[in-house]
Amino acid sequence: MLEPLTNSQIRKFKATAQLMDASLKVGKAGLTDGFIRTVSAELDRHELVKIKFVEFKEEKKTLAPLLAEKTASHLVMRVGNVMVLHRPKPAEVEPIA
Repeated sequence: MLEPLTNSQIRKFKATAQLMDASLKVGKAGLTDGFIRTVSAELDRHELVKIKFVEFKEEKKTLAPLLAEKTASHLVMRVGNVMVLHRPKPAEVEPIA
């Protein structure tokens, strides 16, 4: 389970997201398993991902939290047709010598 984000973390992520371009787009296929895996892989690489709704604009209010749930991430913000997700990178475990 994810720890809730603090207000200062949310502000920091929003500020960072303002400077980002959307790296992924929800298109005609919607939230397919492949798209969810792609979002999860992007979160593994970058922690913060900006996604634009090209299609399904009417359903974005329900799809955004659903995508956050399916990728085990935080929905940092949803403004207009854009959403931002955050998932911290897992802590690396040092091997026991």
